Amino acid sequence: MKNTATVLYPAACQLGESPMWHPERLSCFWVDIEQGNLYELKWIDKKLHHWHFPQRISLVVVAKNNQLIIALQGGIFKFNPDTATLELLTDLNQNWQQQRFNDGGCDSMGRLWVGTMQLNYRTGNGSLYCIHPNNSFETKIEQVAISNGLTWSADQKKMYHTDSLTRQIRCFHFSPLTGYILFEKVAISIPEQLGLPDGIAMDHAGCLWVALWGGYGVGRWDLNTGAMIEFIPVPAPHVTSCAFVGEQLEALIITTAKEGLDEKTLAQYPESGHVFIVKPGVKGAHVFAADL
Repeated sequence: MKNTATVLYPAACQLGESPMWHPERLSCFWVDIEQGNLYELKWIDKKLHHWHFPQRISLVVVAKNNQLIIALQGGIFKFNPDTATLELLTDLNQNWQQQRFNDGGCDSMGRLWVGTMQLNYRTGNGSLYCIHPNNSFETKIEQVAISNGLTWSADQKKMYHTDSLTRQIRCFHFSPLTGYILFEKVAISIPEQLGLPDGIAMDHAGCLWVALWGGYGVGRWDLNTGAMIEFIPVPAPHVTSCAFVGEQLEALIITTAKEGLDEKTLAQYPESGHVFIVKPGVKGAHVFAADL
């Protein structure tokens, strides 16, 4: 029987993104970028908490001491979910009028890697940055259209980075000690009929799960062959990201968006914007926390 994604929470996000698991809080987080909302859903009792920000919020990752690191349009901040206090870590010396952060992740040394994109989706105007524990930063990849899903192999020797508009997920040699990257190859090319690659998640078997914007689901790719070996349909056209959650990382949550859909399509897919869940039959790989 094919795995089916069901609604975990009817979030009705305009642009749901950045799902993640917080092992200490035993909860799932995600954001609604355009509405400036951060959500936390407790795993056991399914109670929901949310925080609103006046800026777009595109990324949330686990940090030390029960803190979160969030990317707002304007900078990278440390956020305490219990007191709702914010601390600016860096604004990357950027002018944020025409751009915002997008997806990102943390390597095994606690560095935060986060991409930017132009609000008008102009090709080649985004970048991928690496922010070190002392809050210094480097530009790692330039001329990115939409810097999206990012993850590492289990041995931390490979980094995978998505540039959505190219339909490519590229593989880089990666040095955990220094954060140095070197392009190796295009690991996955997404066929046009499957939409655009968005957020990604690595499983315990070393395969990559890719959320498909305009593709009505999440695909699982074999990184050795570049072939899709599994597909989980989602009753929403714009599937934005996925993350393994649960105490054993046994479940996959999937965020979606209403953005870009006309009234007819929204009537046909009324669960667009909701957060979905599925048991994919494989556990997720360990995800690291930020040391910022």
